[in-house]
Amino acid sequence: MIKGNKVIIRPKKLSDAENDYRWQTDTELSVLDAMPPLALSFKDFLNKYVNLLRHPLCDRIIFAVETPEGKHIGNCVYYNIDKTKGETEIGIVIGDRDYWNQGYGTDTITALIDYLFRHLEFRRIHLKTLETNTRAQRCFQKCNLTPYGHLGRDGYQFLLMEILRSKWQESLKR
Repeated sequence: MIKGNKVIIRPKKLSDAENDYRWQTDTELSVLDAMPPLALSFKDFLNKYVNLLRHPLCDRIIFAVETPEGKHIGNCVYYNIDKTKGETEIGIVIGDRDYWNQGYGTDTITALIDYLFRHLEFRRIHLKTLETNTRAQRCFQKCNLTPYGHLGRDGYQFLLMEILRSKWQESLKR
């Protein structure tokens, strides 16, 4: 379990499936994630979900994000783990709109980055976000991620952002 100031980041569990399905089939959230909405029935989704809980992927670690009261409001992930380079990519979704624009995303990313640098010894953490998603970019900048490039893929334009261990360590001294 990873604790932030406003969130708790915990392992996924079966009771998260209903929210995850709703968020993955939501058109607006899919656009923000540069993915088409999920086109599976809930029954098929649940079968895959149970299988992933039993046999998690070793290169994609997915967490639930919840409030201190235990309300599941989103998910975060680290993936594309490169142990040789000491880096990983991260992602986040705050699926519950009642928690948008209140600092929950910033707290989640800050807590996740802190955990990854403190406990897993990464030297670099990076992400990609749509160039049009300025709300996400502001969140990531508050977490000390800085732009380092652009990527065009599958008809989308992404802003690439990163934080290096040295910059994270500097931010701890302030």
